[in-house]
Amino acid sequence: MATPRAASPAVDDSGRHARFRTVFEREFDYVWASLRRLGVHPRDLEDVAQDVFVHVHRRLDSYDASRPIRPWLFAFAARCASDWRRLSRHRVELLGIDTQAADGTPSADALVERLQDADLVVRALDFVDADRRAVFILHELDECPMKEIAEALDLPLFTGYSRLRVAREEFTAAIRRLRPPKGGQ
Repeated sequence: MATPRAASPAVDDSGRHARFRTVFEREFDYVWASLRRLGVHPRDLEDVAQDVFVHVHRRLDSYDASRPIRPWLFAFAARCASDWRRLSRHRVELLGIDTQAADGTPSADALVERLQDADLVVRALDFVDADRRAVFILHELDECPMKEIAEALDLPLFTGYSRLRVAREEFTAAIRRLRPPKGGQ
């Protein structure tokens, strides 16, 4: 007598695979930029981004589709960046200007200035404590509401606001220290 067949896992996984592929294709650039802002060195971005999406794949079924996806993804990115920083080989970082080409018609001087500003922001973020940096990036750069940030990072709401306030102070102080004096003063 033949035993009944169970539902094929391939059938059950096809919808999940399609959802993951959609998230990956739509949000890869966001995760990449978030990791860079979290201090992951360009040479390691590909590996750390892969780690993020491995975690996303594992936890995709727990994602509440009624909520914005970027704070949820950022929480994974923040954890993976934190894990990356804990590795002893990453304790000393090389700082350099991101040399991605611009796609417009700005003058060479404008392009250099924009690259220097972007580099200044990334370097200044390195001076912000990692826990506060995550809140700062989500709120100030990604423009997420604090309630979503607190939920994504599993923080009490007022702790999120407190971290944001201190992160702003640390970031401002770092910009002042790192910005070259204007006019040779």
